[in-house]
Amino acid sequence: MFIRYVSSMKSWILLFMMLLGFTDLLILLDKGISIKIGSIVYLNVLFLLSFICFFIWRYRKETKYTIALVAITEEMNDDWLETLPRPEYLRDEVTSEVLRTVAIFFRQKLSDCKRAHLIENDYTASWVHEVKAPLTAMKLTIDAHRSDPVMREIEAEWLRIYLLIDRQLYISRLPFLESDYILEETAIQQLAAKEVRELASWCVENNIAVEFEGEDTKVITDSKWCQFIIRQLLTNAVKYSPDGGTIVISTEIMQTGNVILMIKDEGPGIPAHDLPRIFDKGFTGGNGRLQNAATGLGLYLAQTVAAKIGITLEVQSEPTKGTVMRMMFITQNDFESIRTELLT
Repeated sequence: MFIRYVSSMKSWILLFMMLLGFTDLLILLDKGISIKIGSIVYLNVLFLLSFICFFIWRYRKETKYTIALVAITEEMNDDWLETLPRPEYLRDEVTSEVLRTVAIFFRQKLSDCKRAHLIENDYTASWVHEVKAPLTAMKLTIDAHRSDPVMREIEAEWLRIYLLIDRQLYISRLPFLESDYILEETAIQQLAAKEVRELASWCVENNIAVEFEGEDTKVITDSKWCQFIIRQLLTNAVKYSPDGGTIVISTEIMQTGNVILMIKDEGPGIPAHDLPRIFDKGFTGGNGRLQNAATGLGLYLAQTVAAKIGITLEVQSEPTKGTVMRMMFITQNDFESIRTELLT
């Protein structure tokens, strides 16, 4: 900061040095002024010391506002506008007024964007609910004519449409997840079994078997959003499993008490260079490029929801050896501590 201040005041420093030089030159050239060289040196030292003291005093006083602004930028928070320092000089007053005007302008812009986003979300949610009505009627028709082979093909396509629309509904609810979040004790394999039943027609179409291993351990989570995560992982497993493959869903209890739900498929696996990016929005990877339906949203949404409800997602995969997706749930003690904090 000091170096930048010196650089900004170099014209004033140069002016002082020039005036001091002219004064010395005048004293030396004017024969009417009789003064010793030592006195001239003393005068110059006195002027320089006085100027340095004055310069340091002005530096501290004039940069006080700037230093306070720098501190605000380093620890930026929502109420930064209220923490602006009181300006002492005209340029600081102008700076403060510009900052306040800009903050008010962009807050209004942000408010308008949020309002438009809410309207769009409401419209999307309304549209999804409206579309679900004819989808339900189609499902009843399919169930009534299940013996017809054509209906089985239609059901597979119906399921894809249903999953896309249902995912869109969850996307519209995602910004408000905190207000729709209920922790409860639930059997994790039962949640997985519900999603397997939802995807049953797709599994039958691709001749894919689903097996359960381990005990149906109870975990503490939000059932609805947990099912959403499981659905995204199962959808990927079914999508990339070979014809006649098997998906294994198992549970494991770690020594720490954490419960892990594992979903293992026999797909082509994920290359090592793709693993760090599979949860990135829009990332499809090498395998996804072979699937025209891949959007790069499934795992991104699963990770986003998992982070919000306290679930840790991990992946283990090798090319040609399939993929294992792990969902790790918090322990009972962790849940109690979180609930105690919320209550207090």
